[in-house]
Amino acid sequence: MEAKDVTAGERPARTAEEAVERLRAALYRVGVVLPSLRVDPLSVSDEDPYALVDLGRCNLGVASRLAAALNRASEYVVDTRSGRLGEVMGRVGGRVRLRPVGGGREWDCPPESVEPAPPEEVLRERVRRLNRDRVRGVT
Repeated sequence: MEAKDVTAGERPARTAEEAVERLRAALYRVGVVLPSLRVDPLSVSDEDPYALVDLGRCNLGVASRLAAALNRASEYVVDTRSGRLGEVMGRVGGRVRLRPVGGGREWDCPPESVEPAPPEEVLRERVRRLNRDRVRGVT
């Protein structure tokens, strides 16, 4: 059995506060801010190690951004052969079908050559695409 390196973001949080801070950072990376995100004070006690996280209330805009972020969380990958960022369109004949972020000509990639795309790279590519479209008058 091969040992797998576990990053801080993959291992379980050691405290409720750490879990909340990780969640806050992950939400921020996808453009979502939940102002009332916190550890539920009523669930924290010496006898109960299972504190609850209170996500709090949010308006409709934040709820929509949160839903969109969750829906696209696993849709973007990097083709490790070329370093290209792509949106997963499906799987055909044992290959992963990818499309450039924001549209374009699709390409096939072997499943062993795809890795999850870092959220900041996806955001960067989406901004580039929007800027290109705006310059071209496609908005």
